[in-house]
Amino acid sequence: MTGATSEAEHGPAGTVWRSAPYPVLLVGGDGVIEHVNDAARALPAMAAPGVPLADAVPAWLAEAHRLVTEDASGSAAPVRGLIGDRAFEAHPAPGGGSRVTWWLVDATDHERVAEALRLERKRTAFLAEASNELLSSLNLDRCMEVTVRLAARHLADAALVILPAAGRRHPVAYCGPDGRVVRENPVVDPREVPGLAEALRGFPPVPSRWIDPAAAPGWLARDELGEPGSMVVTALPGHGVPAGALVLLRRSDHASFSEGEEVFARLFAARAGAAMSAARLYAEQAAITETLMRELLPPATRGLDGVELAARYRPAGATELVGGDFYDLHPAAEPGGESLLVLGDVCGKGLEAAVFTGRIRTTLHALLPVAGDHGRLLGLLNDVLLRGDSRTFVTLVLASVRRDGPRATVRLTSAGHLPPLVLRADGRVEEVATRGTLIGMLETVTATTVTVELEPGDTCLLYTDGVTEARGGPLGDELFGEQRLREELEQCAGMPPEALTERVQMLAAQWTGGGDHDDVAVIAITAPRAGRGTLPPGVGVS
Repeated sequence: MTGATSEAEHGPAGTVWRSAPYPVLLVGGDGVIEHVNDAARALPAMAAPGVPLADAVPAWLAEAHRLVTEDASGSAAPVRGLIGDRAFEAHPAPGGGSRVTWWLVDATDHERVAEALRLERKRTAFLAEASNELLSSLNLDRCMEVTVRLAARHLADAALVILPAAGRRHPVAYCGPDGRVVRENPVVDPREVPGLAEALRGFPPVPSRWIDPAAAPGWLARDELGEPGSMVVTALPGHGVPAGALVLLRRSDHASFSEGEEVFARLFAARAGAAMSAARLYAEQAAITETLMRELLPPATRGLDGVELAARYRPAGATELVGGDFYDLHPAAEPGGESLLVLGDVCGKGLEAAVFTGRIRTTLHALLPVAGDHGRLLGLLNDVLLRGDSRTFVTLVLASVRRDGPRATVRLTSAGHLPPLVLRADGRVEEVATRGTLIGMLETVTATTVTVELEPGDTCLLYTDGVTEARGGPLGDELFGEQRLREELEQCAGMPPEALTERVQMLAAQWTGGGDHDDVAVIAITAPRAGRGTLPPGVGVS
């Protein structure tokens, strides 16, 4: 060895060099190891000095040394590779005489931390994606499909979502390696699958359960998956209700689920279960709302024993279906009898007013046996409302209609409501002089009943104040008013009732110009001209 080498090895600097905590190799210009320190000697497969580097170190380090010696610029970047089962980062330090000193830093722990961080970021991104997709819809079927598709893509080779039983059958969604979701509704005995019955019950929370693939029923282990290697059942926890169960399947040629993967699967299942239970609760509430709403919606109109009829209703809110204005139709119990029409306006708007409207309509239906006496009917309705706990009141107009040869006879009674208008066939507009007190405020109800004869082509119009109190016009703050309504009706002589109600509703909408408006309800009763029959059921509904 040269003097410089001996000095490097035996001098004070050499002592420090030999005791350095990092493995160090000094490689001569001929590619032979000249010195190794104590830390380098402790590495597996590391040879002593005098051995060519290519024979003493892994191939990745030998190749890095070759590149460093061939680089005329003298610059070199660190390289990474394995020595035994540890990961090292090798830092070259070119010196005189083409020598290169290699400092080896154990990067195993750093790489493990970096890999764990990368995996955690990947999982976090996946959970964020899953949450966005699951929460983008309150449709239970779509939530099932999203859950199995994401699980099969990111957690396993295939996945199934099994919902609690609907009757004897359990709704099932399956997604295999091809990403295609299949919906099924098989007869399933949860007791055949360990942990499935507990997962479907949802409470108390149960841990994931491993399944022996050889003992799994055919509906669970699919032929297209090949030989299953591992299966695990995880509960889908919901908000107070069991949401179902998630089954993950991996093929035999893939690694089984690690403890970390099992924990991560439960995190995903928690999000999926929350979304699915919310979708189920929404579906149940929507079904209840739809059932109740059917009782609140205005009825379909139809012809009345030779009298034409049309009705229209528009709630105040663009997203509302019902409100405070309403109408109802009660056909005569026998041919030739009187049919009862009711048009009303409850104080208030929105769902609360609609619920009160439902109470009034139900009460009026119960009072039909006394419908021939408008005063008595209104008095009984007033007593019912006063005994209730609501302070809401209502205005009403009752119309009892009967065909009388070519004419129609209409008995009209107003209870605090706008007086009806009669549009004659020649264009004259007449106000019906019926007056009365509103219902639900005073102990005693007073009302006058007026009988009107409709000649062929004449129409009796009942309407709510959503028409006359529509605010708009050129300056945006003027009421449409009763006088303007009468003037417009004079131009509508001879219109069939369905066209007339549409025209009146359109006038109010045009006057507001897209601004705020109240509920609007309109009924038109017409004595048909000679040769015209009654409208079939459903015509004139809006």
